[in-house]
Amino acid sequence: MLPKTRRLALLALLPALLLSPLRLGAEGMNIADTVIKLPLEEGVTMDDAVQSMKLRANTLNFKLVAHQPLYKELEAMGVESKRVEIFQFCDARIAHAMLSESLDFAAYLPCRITLIEDKDGQPWLVSMDLDRVIAIANLPPELLAQATKVRDTIQEIMEAGASGDL
Repeated sequence: MLPKTRRLALLALLPALLLSPLRLGAEGMNIADTVIKLPLEEGVTMDDAVQSMKLRANTLNFKLVAHQPLYKELEAMGVESKRVEIFQFCDARIAHAMLSESLDFAAYLPCRITLIEDKDGQPWLVSMDLDRVIAIANLPPELLAQATKVRDTIQEIMEAGASGDL
């Protein structure tokens, strides 16, 4: 394992590494490579997706800690917008463990899933690709297991939302 100062230095570089695809487009990466996206299945409404995500998160002991209906804020300001809502989920114990390892994890908490309608009206669920973060975090085994659990849980919440699975 790397010394703590080295791990902190690497974690400090994480935002630059995640954003570097914006500058390295010629090398084959772009911003889309840093996220996971799931389209809602045919017949699944955006309201169905929201309900399914909330129920699945509750089943998996992840708390919905924030909900931001961004499109409503935009409409209140007179800006026409398709539906955009941001949901933030968290397991406080895992968040505490990650923050105890490094304050840099604060930039990634809580886990976000955005429900968004694209320009063609297709609804999507979009979240950060946690595999990219996990791969460079150099976590000790017990935290790696917890980070993997978070990744799997967020994926399961997204899949439930996309399929409308209650």
